[in-house]
Amino acid sequence: MKFVRDPDIAIKIDQMKRRVCWQESLISDKAIAQTKLVIDDADTDNPNFSFLVIGDSGCGSHLKYHPQRQIAEMMLQEEARFVLHMGDVVYHVGSKEYYQQNFIAPYREFLVGGEKFKQLAYNRLTFKTPFFLVPGNHDYYDLPLIYGILAQATWLPRRLLRGKIDLDVGWHGSGQGDAYARAFLDYLAELNLGNLNQHLDTHYTAQHTGDRCLRYQPGKFTRFPNRYYTFCYGGIDFFALDSNTFNDPLAIPDTQEGAERRKQLLARQSQFIEKEQEIQAAIDRLNPYDSDDAEQIDDYYAKLEHIAESQRDIEKQLNQQQQMTDWEQLDWFKTSLVTSWQDENIRGRVVFFHHPPYVTEATKWNQGQTLAVRDRLRQVFNDAAAEIGALPEGRSIVDLVLSGHAHCLEHLQTKDTGHADAHIDWIVCGGSGHSLRRQREEGTVLYQDADFNQPIGQSRLFVGRSGDRRNHKRPYSYLRIDVQAGKKPKFTVNPLVAEWSEHQWHEYAIDPFVV
Repeated sequence: MKFVRDPDIAIKIDQMKRRVCWQESLISDKAIAQTKLVIDDADTDNPNFSFLVIGDSGCGSHLKYHPQRQIAEMMLQEEARFVLHMGDVVYHVGSKEYYQQNFIAPYREFLVGGEKFKQLAYNRLTFKTPFFLVPGNHDYYDLPLIYGILAQATWLPRRLLRGKIDLDVGWHGSGQGDAYARAFLDYLAELNLGNLNQHLDTHYTAQHTGDRCLRYQPGKFTRFPNRYYTFCYGGIDFFALDSNTFNDPLAIPDTQEGAERRKQLLARQSQFIEKEQEIQAAIDRLNPYDSDDAEQIDDYYAKLEHIAESQRDIEKQLNQQQQMTDWEQLDWFKTSLVTSWQDENIRGRVVFFHHPPYVTEATKWNQGQTLAVRDRLRQVFNDAAAEIGALPEGRSIVDLVLSGHAHCLEHLQTKDTGHADAHIDWIVCGGSGHSLRRQREEGTVLYQDADFNQPIGQSRLFVGRSGDRRNHKRPYSYLRIDVQAGKKPKFTVNPLVAEWSEHQWHEYAIDPFVV
């Protein structure tokens, strides 16, 4: 039996639509756009502003230290208008039981009532500082009942042997993303007709590009209208996407090349099984009460998680009969992108979602899901570019793409890819709390195919795990991005790091760069 289940894309789409009463008659009759929101902030027209970026944060403490809380405390020192979160809000299976420990407690100062954070319910959260989130893969995972029972049966020994077998798992999984939806989306499904009508007339009073839409009110009402949405700040359009519904790997073709690909995947699967057995044996030889051994155990569990995730990716590729793609979302994104370019008041565009299309982190760079997201996003950019026509000199179709999923901080730039995703800056911000990963051994240049034929991208900065055993360095990270006025906006990216090494924290900033 698999430890976790990832629901089919069709299930994710249908369930999320049901929760927000997607385009139901009352909403349609009121001409409400369920993919737009307006921030109730007197400074939204200021072209000079800053925002923070975090991702893959949703873990509890790691043995003797708590990286997510350390990053949150650093964030509190920043002057920023809002926070973007790249997903994986709660590990390991998006369980409602772990929102208190893995989200509410670390970010309590950002929440209304945070001074009594233990009394806050995960489905009644209101942000003082705006948090804009997208779901990660862990926010959709489900947990088979037998594992929930085992998790509870082993609760006491897991507490006594903290770090050796603690799994951040309760009775439940995410309920196919239900916990995430109840925590952050405007969950309309449980309102009767009269209450729904009143709710819409209370909270959907804003206007954005001619449409009636949700008014996001910091300190009062901070829900999102949908799992994907858009908002504008300082003349910059921000597009939040749910990449969990367009990351299905391409089906392996029934050709000689496809047969070779299957052979390679089966070989990798066998290697992973052997490696998993070796790691389990190594864990058994370590002492969880020794601080150095305990950190090594933590590293081993990160490797086991990588193996499990890689196994799921391989199984998806081997069993894929027909790729499922959320074209409704992608068509919306294309149309919204075209509309953004047609609006003379919009001077820039930022896209953020969970799965990175370009990355050199060792565990993600060649996954089927990574390549699928790249392919789907590239197609959207191509279609939008065809409708927009010639772009101003020196401009790309979007200014910046932000993602997470890979547990690192990385800045990449695409070269001439032959598509509309060329000459774009891509930043992966997935190192804000969970176990960090290393950069791949294959180098910093990305190529069009596995034969290393055509260089299409280059990694400019990589911040991830380094060192061995007692010399391990774990640089957890977040970003502050400063936006400046101008028809072509300048984004100054400031990487901030809290590094755990030699059993203590070291905080520092990496030289900023402009995109």
